[in-house]
Amino acid sequence: MAKDNKKMVEQITSMDVDFAQWYTDVVKKAELMDYSSVKGCMIFRPYGYAIWENIQKDLDARFKALGHENVYMPMFIPESLLQKEKDHVEGFAPECAWVTIGGQNKLSEKLCVRPTSETLFCEHFKNVIQSYRDLPKLYNQWCSVVRWEKTTRPFLRTSEFLWQEGHTMHETEEEAREETLRMLKVYEDFYLEALAIPAVTGQKTEKEKFAGAEATYTIEPMMHNGVALQGGTTHYFGDGFAKAFDITFTGRDNQVRYPHQTSWGVSTRMIGAIIMTHGDDNGLILPPAIAPIQVVIVPIAQHKEGVLDKANELYDRLKAQGLRVKLDDSDQSTGWKFSQYEMKGVPVRLEIGPKDMENNSCVLVSRVTREKKFVSLDNLEEEVKAMLAQVHDELVARATANRIDKTSDATTHEEFLSIAENKPGFIRAMWCGDSACEDQLKDETGGVKSRCIPFVEDHLSDVCVCCGKPAKHMVIWGRQY
Repeated sequence: MAKDNKKMVEQITSMDVDFAQWYTDVVKKAELMDYSSVKGCMIFRPYGYAIWENIQKDLDARFKALGHENVYMPMFIPESLLQKEKDHVEGFAPECAWVTIGGQNKLSEKLCVRPTSETLFCEHFKNVIQSYRDLPKLYNQWCSVVRWEKTTRPFLRTSEFLWQEGHTMHETEEEAREETLRMLKVYEDFYLEALAIPAVTGQKTEKEKFAGAEATYTIEPMMHNGVALQGGTTHYFGDGFAKAFDITFTGRDNQVRYPHQTSWGVSTRMIGAIIMTHGDDNGLILPPAIAPIQVVIVPIAQHKEGVLDKANELYDRLKAQGLRVKLDDSDQSTGWKFSQYEMKGVPVRLEIGPKDMENNSCVLVSRVTREKKFVSLDNLEEEVKAMLAQVHDELVARATANRIDKTSDATTHEEFLSIAENKPGFIRAMWCGDSACEDQLKDETGGVKSRCIPFVEDHLSDVCVCCGKPAKHMVIWGRQY
Protein backbone atom coordinates (compact mmCIF):
# COMPACT_ATOMS: atom_id res chain seq x y z
CA MET A 1 0.00 0.00 0.00
CA ALA A 2 1.23 3.51 -0.75
CA LYS A 3 2.85 5.53 2.02
CA ASP A 4 0.36 7.73 3.90
CA ASN A 5 1.75 11.10 5.00
CA LYS A 6 -1.42 12.34 6.66
CA LYS A 7 -0.78 14.01 10.01
CA MET A 8 -2.66 12.02 12.65
CA VAL A 9 -1.87 14.00 15.80
CA GLU A 10 -2.95 17.61 15.46
CA GLN A 11 -1.92 18.64 19.02
CA ILE A 12 1.76 18.38 18.12
CA THR A 13 3.44 21.42 16.56
CA SER A 14 5.11 20.65 13.22
CA MET A 15 8.88 20.29 13.63
CA ASP A 16 9.43 22.51 10.57
CA VAL A 17 7.42 25.31 12.21
CA ASP A 18 9.04 25.25 15.67
CA PHE A 19 11.41 22.38 16.46
CA ALA A 20 11.80 23.30 20.14
CA GLN A 21 8.02 23.43 20.64
CA TRP A 22 7.62 20.19 18.68
CA TYR A 23 10.05 18.53 21.06
CA THR A 24 8.20 19.77 24.16
CA ASP A 25 4.85 18.73 22.68
CA VAL A 26 6.10 15.20 21.98
CA VAL A 27 7.61 14.81 25.45
CA LYS A 28 4.35 15.90 27.09
CA LYS A 29 1.79 14.29 24.74
CA ALA A 30 3.57 10.94 24.72
CA GLU A 31 3.52 11.04 28.54
CA LEU A 32 7.27 10.66 28.97
CA MET A 33 7.67 13.19 31.78
CA ASP A 34 6.03 15.91 33.83
CA TYR A 35 7.42 19.06 35.42
CA SER A 36 8.07 19.13 39.16
CA SER A 37 7.92 21.91 41.74
CA VAL A 38 11.74 22.05 41.72
CA LYS A 39 12.94 24.19 38.82
CA GLY A 40 15.04 22.18 36.40
CA CYS A 41 14.02 18.79 37.84
CA MET A 42 11.59 16.51 36.01
CA ILE A 43 9.31 13.63 36.87
CA PHE A 44 9.71 10.44 34.83
CA ARG A 45 6.28 9.10 33.96
CA PRO A 46 5.94 5.31 33.58
CA TYR A 47 6.35 5.28 29.79
CA GLY A 48 9.45 7.48 29.90
CA TYR A 49 10.98 5.50 32.73
CA ALA A 50 10.26 2.21 30.93
CA ILE A 51 12.40 3.45 28.02
CA TRP A 52 15.23 4.17 30.49
CA GLU A 53 14.82 0.72 32.08
CA ASN A 54 15.22 -0.94 28.67
CA ILE A 55 18.29 1.18 27.93
CA GLN A 56 19.71 0.32 31.34
CA LYS A 57 19.07 -3.41 30.95
CA ASP A 58 20.81 -3.56 27.56
CA LEU A 59 23.83 -1.48 28.57
CA ASP A 60 24.21 -3.23 31.92
CA ALA A 61 24.46 -6.58 30.15
CA ARG A 62 27.13 -5.21 27.81
CA PHE A 63 29.16 -3.88 30.75
CA LYS A 64 28.95 -7.12 32.71
CA ALA A 65 29.95 -9.16 29.67
CA LEU A 66 33.25 -7.22 29.77
CA GLY A 67 33.77 -7.91 33.48
CA HIS A 68 32.42 -4.71 35.05
CA GLU A 69 30.70 -4.85 38.45
CA ASN A 70 28.02 -2.51 39.74
CA VAL A 71 28.63 -0.56 42.95
CA TYR A 72 26.97 2.41 44.63
CA MET A 73 28.67 5.47 46.11
CA PRO A 74 27.26 8.12 48.48
CA MET A 75 25.26 11.04 47.15
CA PHE A 76 27.31 13.62 49.08
CA ILE A 77 30.95 14.63 48.63
CA PRO A 78 32.76 16.54 51.43
CA GLU A 79 34.24 19.81 50.17
CA SER A 80 37.75 18.76 51.25
CA LEU A 81 37.49 15.59 49.14
CA LEU A 82 36.33 17.50 46.08
CA GLN A 83 39.21 19.97 46.46
CA LYS A 84 41.89 17.28 46.14
CA GLU A 85 41.95 17.45 42.33
CA LYS A 86 42.29 21.13 41.34
CA ASP A 87 41.30 21.00 37.66
CA HIS A 88 38.38 18.70 38.42
CA VAL A 89 36.81 20.92 41.09
CA GLU A 90 37.31 24.07 39.02
CA GLY A 91 35.52 22.45 36.09
CA PHE A 92 32.45 21.61 38.15
CA ALA A 93 32.37 24.54 40.59
CA PRO A 94 29.77 26.64 38.67
CA GLU A 95 27.29 23.72 38.64
CA CYS A 96 27.69 22.36 42.16
CA ALA A 97 24.78 22.22 44.62
CA TRP A 98 25.84 22.40 48.29
CA VAL A 99 24.30 21.17 51.54
CA THR A 100 25.23 23.37 54.52
CA ILE A 101 22.62 22.39 57.14
CA GLY A 102 21.81 18.93 58.48
CA GLY A 103 18.59 18.81 60.46
CA GLN A 104 18.74 22.03 62.47
CA ASN A 105 22.53 22.28 62.70
CA LYS A 106 25.03 23.95 60.45
CA LEU A 107 27.44 21.36 59.08
CA SER A 108 31.10 21.62 60.06
CA GLU A 109 31.97 21.00 56.39
CA LYS A 110 29.91 21.69 53.29
CA LEU A 111 28.70 18.67 51.34
CA CYS A 112 28.45 18.74 47.54
CA VAL A 113 25.58 16.83 45.95
CA ARG A 114 27.53 14.68 43.50
CA PRO A 115 27.90 16.18 40.02
CA THR A 116 30.05 13.11 39.21
CA SER A 117 31.80 10.59 41.43
CA GLU A 118 35.52 10.47 40.55
CA THR A 119 36.57 11.72 43.99
CA LEU A 120 34.35 9.25 45.83
CA PHE A 121 35.69 6.35 43.79
CA CYS A 122 39.25 7.50 44.39
CA GLU A 123 38.70 7.60 48.14
CA HIS A 124 37.44 4.02 47.96
CA PHE A 125 40.15 2.81 45.56
CA LYS A 126 42.81 4.01 48.02
CA ASN A 127 41.39 1.55 50.57
CA VAL A 128 40.98 -1.49 48.34
CA ILE A 129 44.02 -1.38 46.04
CA GLN A 130 47.33 -2.54 47.50
CA SER A 131 48.88 -4.86 44.92
CA TYR A 132 48.89 -5.42 41.17
CA ARG A 133 46.79 -8.49 42.01
CA ASP A 134 43.95 -6.11 42.96
CA LEU A 135 43.89 -4.68 39.43
CA PRO A 136 42.08 -4.01 37.26
CA LYS A 137 39.12 -2.62 39.18
CA LEU A 138 36.21 -2.44 36.74
CA TYR A 139 33.34 -0.62 38.47
CA ASN A 140 30.11 0.94 37.24
CA GLN A 141 27.41 2.90 39.05
CA TRP A 142 23.78 3.59 38.11
CA CYS A 143 22.62 6.71 39.93
CA SER A 144 21.46 10.31 39.65
CA VAL A 145 23.71 13.36 39.69
CA VAL A 146 23.03 17.06 40.15
CA ARG A 147 24.40 19.92 38.07
CA TRP A 148 22.73 23.26 38.69
CA GLU A 149 21.95 24.21 35.10
CA LYS A 150 20.85 27.76 34.21
CA THR A 151 18.78 26.67 31.21
CA THR A 152 17.03 23.32 31.28
CA ARG A 153 15.11 21.16 28.83
CA PRO A 154 13.51 17.75 29.56
CA PHE A 155 15.96 14.84 29.14
CA LEU A 156 18.57 17.02 27.41
CA ARG A 157 19.73 19.25 30.24
CA THR A 158 18.19 19.01 33.71
CA SER A 159 19.47 19.90 37.16
CA GLU A 160 19.15 16.27 38.25
CA PHE A 161 19.49 13.45 35.76
CA LEU A 162 19.95 9.69 35.71
CA TRP A 163 23.04 8.08 34.27
CA GLN A 164 25.67 5.40 34.57
CA GLU A 165 29.27 6.25 35.37
CA GLY A 166 32.01 3.70 34.91
CA HIS A 167 35.22 4.07 36.92
CA THR A 168 38.17 1.76 36.40
CA MET A 169 41.73 1.43 37.68
CA HIS A 170 44.51 -0.32 35.75
CA GLU A 171 48.04 -1.50 36.22
CA THR A 172 49.42 0.21 33.10
CA GLU A 173 48.77 3.23 30.92
CA GLU A 174 48.30 0.97 27.89
CA GLU A 175 45.59 -1.03 29.66
CA ALA A 176 43.75 2.11 30.77
CA ARG A 177 43.88 3.69 27.32
CA GLU A 178 42.53 0.46 25.81
CA GLU A 179 39.64 0.52 28.30
CA THR A 180 38.84 4.14 27.40
CA LEU A 181 38.52 3.32 23.71
CA ARG A 182 36.84 -0.04 24.35
CA MET A 183 34.01 1.63 26.26
CA LEU A 184 33.59 4.26 23.54
CA LYS A 185 33.09 1.37 21.10
CA VAL A 186 30.50 -0.13 23.47
CA TYR A 187 28.59 3.17 23.33
CA GLU A 188 28.94 3.40 19.54
CA ASP A 189 27.61 -0.15 19.11
CA PHE A 190 24.77 0.45 21.55
CA TYR A 191 23.67 3.63 19.79
CA LEU A 192 23.56 1.83 16.45
CA GLU A 193 22.22 -1.57 17.53
CA ALA A 194 19.72 -0.51 20.22
CA LEU A 195 18.89 3.14 19.49
CA ALA A 196 19.20 2.93 15.68
CA ILE A 197 21.38 6.05 15.79
CA PRO A 198 24.59 6.21 13.73
CA ALA A 199 27.02 8.63 15.37
CA VAL A 200 30.40 10.23 14.85
CA THR A 201 33.08 9.23 17.36
CA GLY A 202 36.41 10.87 18.05
CA GLN A 203 38.57 12.75 20.52
CA LYS A 204 37.65 16.04 22.16
CA THR A 205 40.05 18.95 21.75
CA GLU A 206 42.13 20.11 24.70
CA LYS A 207 39.65 22.93 25.33
CA GLU A 208 36.62 20.61 25.34
CA LYS A 209 38.00 17.67 27.32
CA PHE A 210 36.66 16.65 30.74
CA ALA A 211 38.03 18.50 33.78
CA GLY A 212 41.02 16.54 35.11
CA ALA A 213 41.32 14.18 32.13
CA GLU A 214 44.35 13.67 29.91
CA ALA A 215 42.13 12.67 26.99
CA THR A 216 38.36 12.68 26.41
CA TYR A 217 36.56 10.77 23.67
CA THR A 218 32.98 11.39 22.58
CA ILE A 219 30.06 10.00 20.62
CA GLU A 220 28.20 12.71 18.69
CA PRO A 221 24.84 11.88 17.11
CA MET A 222 23.13 14.45 14.91
CA MET A 223 19.52 15.38 15.59
CA HIS A 224 16.93 15.79 12.83
CA ASN A 225 17.44 19.58 12.78
CA GLY A 226 21.20 19.28 12.36
CA VAL A 227 22.13 20.12 15.95
CA ALA A 228 24.64 17.86 17.71
CA LEU A 229 24.15 16.12 21.02
CA GLN A 230 27.07 14.93 23.13
CA GLY A 231 25.75 11.41 23.46
CA GLY A 232 28.36 9.97 25.82
CA THR A 233 32.01 10.37 26.77
CA THR A 234 34.95 8.27 27.92
CA HIS A 235 37.99 9.69 29.69
CA TYR A 236 41.58 8.64 30.27
CA PHE A 237 42.86 10.24 33.49
CA GLY A 238 46.38 8.89 33.56
CA ASP A 239 47.65 8.75 37.16
CA GLY A 240 46.68 12.32 38.06
CA PHE A 241 43.83 11.38 40.39
CA ALA A 242 45.87 8.53 41.83
CA LYS A 243 48.64 10.96 42.82
CA ALA A 244 46.17 13.50 44.21
CA PHE A 245 44.53 10.83 46.37
CA ASP A 246 47.72 8.88 47.09
CA ILE A 247 46.43 5.64 45.53
CA THR A 248 49.36 3.27 45.14
CA PHE A 249 50.00 -0.41 44.58
CA THR A 250 52.98 -2.72 44.74
CA GLY A 251 53.89 -3.68 41.20
CA ARG A 252 55.17 -6.95 39.78
CA ASP A 253 58.71 -5.63 40.26
CA ASN A 254 57.97 -4.99 43.95
CA GLN A 255 58.09 -1.20 43.36
CA VAL A 256 55.35 1.18 44.57
CA ARG A 257 53.41 2.55 41.59
CA TYR A 258 50.34 4.65 40.77
CA PRO A 259 47.44 3.01 38.90
CA HIS A 260 46.00 4.51 35.71
CA GLN A 261 42.35 5.51 35.70
CA THR A 262 39.38 5.86 33.34
CA SER A 263 35.78 6.97 33.59
CA TRP A 264 32.91 6.88 31.12
CA GLY A 265 29.19 7.67 31.12
CA VAL A 266 25.91 8.08 29.27
CA SER A 267 22.67 9.49 30.64
CA THR A 268 18.93 9.93 30.14
CA ARG A 269 19.97 12.50 27.52
CA MET A 270 19.80 9.46 25.20
CA ILE A 271 16.00 9.60 25.41
CA GLY A 272 16.17 13.14 24.05
CA ALA A 273 18.42 11.85 21.26
CA ILE A 274 15.87 9.18 20.35
CA ILE A 275 13.06 11.73 20.20
CA MET A 276 14.97 14.27 18.10
CA THR A 277 16.66 11.78 15.76
CA HIS A 278 13.67 9.60 14.89
CA GLY A 279 10.47 11.50 15.75
CA ASP A 280 8.11 13.06 13.23
CA ASP A 281 5.09 15.35 13.24
CA ASN A 282 2.92 12.55 14.62
CA GLY A 283 5.13 12.08 17.68
CA LEU A 284 7.68 9.53 18.80
CA ILE A 285 9.19 6.75 16.74
CA LEU A 286 10.88 4.32 19.10
CA PRO A 287 13.58 1.84 18.07
CA PRO A 288 12.23 -1.68 18.74
CA ALA A 289 15.09 -2.64 21.07
CA ILE A 290 14.13 -0.09 23.71
CA ALA A 291 10.41 0.46 23.02
CA PRO A 292 8.27 -0.33 26.11
CA ILE A 293 5.61 -1.62 23.68
CA GLN A 294 7.02 -3.24 20.54
CA VAL A 295 3.67 -4.35 19.14
CA VAL A 296 0.21 -2.99 19.89
CA ILE A 297 -2.81 -5.10 18.97
CA VAL A 298 -5.88 -3.10 17.97
CA PRO A 299 -9.06 -5.18 17.54
CA ILE A 300 -11.31 -3.96 14.72
CA ALA A 301 -15.06 -4.17 15.45
CA GLN A 302 -14.18 -5.76 18.75
CA HIS A 303 -17.85 -6.02 19.73
CA LYS A 304 -18.33 -8.71 17.11
CA GLU A 305 -18.17 -12.35 18.11
CA GLY A 306 -14.74 -13.91 18.38
CA VAL A 307 -12.68 -10.77 17.69
CA LEU A 308 -11.41 -10.25 21.24
CA ASP A 309 -10.80 -13.96 21.66
CA LYS A 310 -8.64 -14.00 18.56
CA ALA A 311 -6.84 -10.80 19.65
CA ASN A 312 -6.02 -12.39 23.01
CA GLU A 313 -4.79 -15.51 21.26
CA LEU A 314 -2.41 -13.42 19.12
CA TYR A 315 -1.29 -11.52 22.22
CA ASP A 316 -0.34 -14.79 23.93
CA ARG A 317 1.53 -16.05 20.87
CA LEU A 318 3.65 -12.90 20.55
CA LYS A 319 4.20 -12.66 24.29
CA ALA A 320 5.53 -16.22 24.25
CA GLN A 321 8.19 -15.04 21.79
CA GLY A 322 9.52 -12.59 24.38
CA LEU A 323 8.06 -9.56 22.63
CA ARG A 324 6.67 -6.59 24.57
CA VAL A 325 3.02 -6.56 23.47
CA LYS A 326 -0.06 -4.54 24.44
CA LEU A 327 -3.63 -5.43 23.57
CA ASP A 328 -5.86 -2.37 23.65
CA ASP A 329 -9.39 -3.65 24.19
CA SER A 330 -10.60 -0.38 25.72
CA ASP A 331 -13.80 1.28 24.54
CA GLN A 332 -11.89 4.11 22.83
CA SER A 333 -12.52 4.48 19.10
CA THR A 334 -10.28 2.71 16.62
CA GLY A 335 -9.14 6.09 15.23
CA TRP A 336 -8.15 7.28 18.71
CA LYS A 337 -6.12 4.10 19.25
CA PHE A 338 -4.32 4.51 15.94
CA SER A 339 -3.38 8.11 16.82
CA GLN A 340 -2.42 7.29 20.40
CA TYR A 341 0.06 4.55 19.57
CA GLU A 342 1.34 6.48 16.57
CA MET A 343 2.14 9.34 18.96
CA LYS A 344 3.75 7.01 21.51
CA GLY A 345 6.03 5.63 18.84
CA VAL A 346 5.08 1.94 19.02
CA PRO A 347 7.09 0.31 16.20
CA VAL A 348 4.42 -2.10 14.93
CA ARG A 349 0.62 -2.03 15.03
CA LEU A 350 -1.37 -5.23 14.51
CA GLU A 351 -4.99 -4.95 13.38
CA ILE A 352 -7.35 -7.92 13.60
CA GLY A 353 -11.06 -7.88 12.67
CA PRO A 354 -13.83 -10.17 11.38
CA LYS A 355 -12.72 -10.07 7.73
CA ASP A 356 -9.12 -10.78 8.71
CA MET A 357 -10.24 -13.77 10.77
CA GLU A 358 -12.16 -15.15 7.77
CA ASN A 359 -8.94 -14.98 5.74
CA ASN A 360 -6.74 -16.34 8.57
CA SER A 361 -4.75 -13.12 8.40
CA CYS A 362 -4.10 -9.80 10.12
CA VAL A 363 -2.70 -6.41 9.18
CA LEU A 364 0.73 -5.17 10.33
CA VAL A 365 1.55 -1.46 10.13
CA SER A 366 5.06 -0.02 10.38
CA ARG A 367 5.37 3.15 12.47
CA VAL A 368 8.18 4.36 10.22
CA THR A 369 6.75 3.90 6.73
CA ARG A 370 3.08 3.52 7.82
CA GLU A 371 2.77 0.80 5.18
CA LYS A 372 0.12 -1.84 5.78
CA LYS A 373 1.03 -5.46 5.23
CA PHE A 374 -1.48 -8.33 5.17
CA VAL A 375 0.11 -11.43 6.67
CA SER A 376 -1.02 -14.99 7.33
CA LEU A 377 -1.60 -15.87 10.97
CA ASP A 378 0.32 -19.06 10.29
CA ASN A 379 3.52 -17.01 9.99
CA LEU A 380 2.65 -14.26 12.47
CA GLU A 381 5.67 -14.51 14.76
CA GLU A 382 8.16 -14.44 11.88
CA GLU A 383 6.35 -11.58 10.12
CA VAL A 384 6.25 -9.43 13.26
CA LYS A 385 9.94 -9.97 13.98
CA ALA A 386 10.77 -9.16 10.36
CA MET A 387 8.85 -5.90 10.54
CA LEU A 388 10.55 -4.93 13.82
CA ALA A 389 13.92 -5.52 12.15
CA GLN A 390 12.74 -3.48 9.16
CA VAL A 391 11.74 -0.60 11.46
CA HIS A 392 15.22 -0.60 13.01
CA ASP A 393 16.94 -0.65 9.61
CA GLU A 394 14.71 2.13 8.25
CA LEU A 395 15.52 4.32 11.25
CA VAL A 396 19.26 3.79 10.79
CA ALA A 397 19.00 4.55 7.07
CA ARG A 398 17.02 7.74 7.66
CA ALA A 399 19.33 9.01 10.37
CA THR A 400 22.39 8.24 8.25
CA ALA A 401 20.91 10.04 5.23
CA ASN A 402 20.06 13.05 7.39
CA ARG A 403 23.61 13.24 8.74
CA ILE A 404 25.15 12.99 5.28
CA ASP A 405 22.76 15.62 3.91
CA LYS A 406 23.53 18.01 6.78
CA THR A 407 27.33 17.66 6.75
CA SER A 408 29.32 20.26 4.81
CA ASP A 409 33.00 20.87 4.13
CA ALA A 410 34.64 24.27 4.55
CA THR A 411 38.17 25.10 3.39
CA THR A 412 38.17 28.87 3.96
CA HIS A 413 37.18 31.16 6.82
CA GLU A 414 34.49 32.83 4.71
CA GLU A 415 33.05 29.49 3.64
CA PHE A 416 32.92 28.29 7.27
CA LEU A 417 31.03 31.40 8.40
CA SER A 418 28.62 31.18 5.46
CA ILE A 419 27.78 27.53 6.12
CA ALA A 420 27.37 28.19 9.85
CA GLU A 421 24.88 30.96 9.10
CA ASN A 422 22.92 29.37 6.28
CA LYS A 423 23.00 25.58 6.64
CA PRO A 424 22.28 23.50 9.76
CA GLY A 425 24.43 20.51 10.60
CA PHE A 426 28.06 19.48 10.95
CA ILE A 427 30.94 21.34 9.32
CA ARG A 428 34.15 19.49 8.52
CA ALA A 429 37.12 21.84 8.49
CA MET A 430 40.86 21.88 9.19
CA TRP A 431 42.26 23.33 12.44
CA CYS A 432 45.70 24.40 13.63
CA GLY A 433 45.30 23.08 17.20
CA ASP A 434 45.07 26.50 18.87
CA SER A 435 42.20 26.98 21.32
CA ALA A 436 42.06 30.66 20.37
CA CYS A 437 40.74 29.65 16.95
CA GLU A 438 38.01 27.56 18.60
CA ASP A 439 36.98 30.59 20.66
CA GLN A 440 37.01 32.88 17.64
CA LEU A 441 34.86 30.58 15.49
CA LYS A 442 32.40 30.08 18.33
CA ASP A 443 32.08 33.84 18.85
CA GLU A 444 31.78 34.64 15.14
CA THR A 445 29.09 32.03 14.53
CA GLY A 446 27.12 32.46 17.73
CA GLY A 447 27.80 28.99 19.11
CA VAL A 448 29.40 26.63 16.58
CA LYS A 449 31.95 24.58 18.56
CA SER A 450 34.37 21.74 17.92
CA ARG A 451 32.51 18.46 18.39
CA CYS A 452 35.46 16.10 17.97
CA ILE A 453 38.55 15.16 16.03
CA PRO A 454 37.25 12.02 14.26
CA PHE A 455 39.35 8.87 14.29
CA VAL A 456 39.42 8.93 10.48
CA GLU A 457 40.44 12.38 9.23
CA ASP A 458 40.24 13.59 5.64
CA HIS A 459 42.83 16.11 4.46
CA LEU A 460 40.58 18.95 3.25
CA SER A 461 43.34 21.57 2.99
CA ASP A 462 46.78 22.46 4.38
CA VAL A 463 45.71 25.40 6.54
CA CYS A 464 43.48 26.18 9.52
CA VAL A 465 40.02 27.39 8.51
CA CYS A 466 40.29 30.19 11.06
CA CYS A 467 43.82 31.62 11.15
CA GLY A 468 45.41 30.24 7.98
CA LYS A 469 48.34 28.65 9.82
CA PRO A 470 49.37 25.03 9.06
CA ALA A 471 46.58 22.60 9.99
CA LYS A 472 47.07 19.73 12.42
CA HIS A 473 43.65 18.07 12.38
CA MET A 474 40.34 17.83 10.60
CA VAL A 475 37.64 18.71 13.12
CA ILE A 476 33.89 18.24 13.05
CA TRP A 477 32.16 21.43 14.21
CA GLY A 478 28.53 22.11 15.06
CA ARG A 479 25.96 23.61 17.35
CA GLN A 480 24.97 21.51 20.35
CA TYR A 481 22.19 20.91 22.82
